[in-house]
Amino acid sequence: MSPQPDLRIDIERLLARLIELSDIGGIDGTTGCSRLAFTDADKAGRDLVVTWMTDLGLDITIDGIGNVVGVWRPESMPAGARDLAPVMTGSHIDTVATGGRYDGNLGVLAGIEVIETLATAGFVPARPLAVAFFSNEEGARFAPDMMGSLVYVGGMGLEQAHRTDGIDGAVVGDELDRIGYLGPSPCPGLVPHAFVELHIEQGPVLAEEGLDIGVVESVQGISWTEVTIEGQSNHAGTTPMRLRHDAGYVAAAVATFVRALADELGHPQVGTVGMIDLHPNLVNVVAATATITVDLRNTDNEILTRAEKRLQAELDRLAPAEGVTISTRSLARFDPVVFDAGVVELVESAARAAGATTMRMPSGAGHDAQMMSRICPTAMIFTPSHKGISHNPAEHTDPEHLAMGADTLLRVMTTLAGDRQTAS
Repeated sequence: MSPQPDLRIDIERLLARLIELSDIGGIDGTTGCSRLAFTDADKAGRDLVVTWMTDLGLDITIDGIGNVVGVWRPESMPAGARDLAPVMTGSHIDTVATGGRYDGNLGVLAGIEVIETLATAGFVPARPLAVAFFSNEEGARFAPDMMGSLVYVGGMGLEQAHRTDGIDGAVVGDELDRIGYLGPSPCPGLVPHAFVELHIEQGPVLAEEGLDIGVVESVQGISWTEVTIEGQSNHAGTTPMRLRHDAGYVAAAVATFVRALADELGHPQVGTVGMIDLHPNLVNVVAATATITVDLRNTDNEILTRAEKRLQAELDRLAPAEGVTISTRSLARFDPVVFDAGVVELVESAARAAGATTMRMPSGAGHDAQMMSRICPTAMIFTPSHKGISHNPAEHTDPEHLAMGADTLLRVMTTLAGDRQTAS
């Protein structure tokens, strides 16, 4: 049974929490924030969200990778119902260095808002509800992305995760211990009855189409590769072009190849060289070494694999042509994911019942939901992103769309939790 038609989340309360969380690690002069995983800012954000969970009386657990899960088991639930697997929602609260207010944060705080709305209304679900925030979803400081949810579902060993080095030389396990989030709960974690994640689209499709809610059917596959190019530094003025072993040139050639490859393979293939680090990085010296990252994504795993092979073939061609040595290291590789058809249909019907216009769509970004789909029925809800801007302090979603997304989440979670009664 779904909640009463007039039951709605409190959008002002949700907005207030989004603003308060974004003030932690806030970027001056913007509404954006910077909370890289396991930094002091991340700790402060975690502490605030845990406080809100505690205020609602949730049973809170923290596991060995720092994932935090709060379970709502109203005292009036029958004992047997309290022990059932919960309907879970959630996302992440870590950000990229130049992040916005909504990415990840919306999914966590809307989950808290859903539980508070139901508790205030006196609803007693037939099974528990849970909200989680997973560690290091962005992967901006420690690769791979979605590390916390990957460990949660058993896709990455805890010890391996703890040994991961960051871009600043820090180590995951040490940083978790330092900020006080090296928790005692085991990994893999509690298997939910179902998982639904609310997230901003981070793309322009919904905004361009003038629609309210995206019903996410799938997540495209992701391939992250670090490419290291070793050449020879030399004088920029005296070294003839034919005698150069220029790591910087090869890095640029790879970047242009990745763009051309994506154009050739066509939509939905995308490719990005997002990081370039040159040494010695001087205006008048041919670069001796270059380290770059290549991000390839596609909803079709066969085409994604073809793109990876094409990239490797180009690296094999460039190395002898420029007289450099090229090595690669995989940072992340996730196959495309198709979400549970039943939960997808439920999201669609719940959104329409909440008065939203909808479209079915894939996700171009990776999300914790794609990891959770390995262990339970899963789907996602998208809200529009103004001009498609994300990973940027200018990230924005209108309050009415935030409310529609959270109301849709409320309806989905209550339906998945089964029949409920009003607390006496």
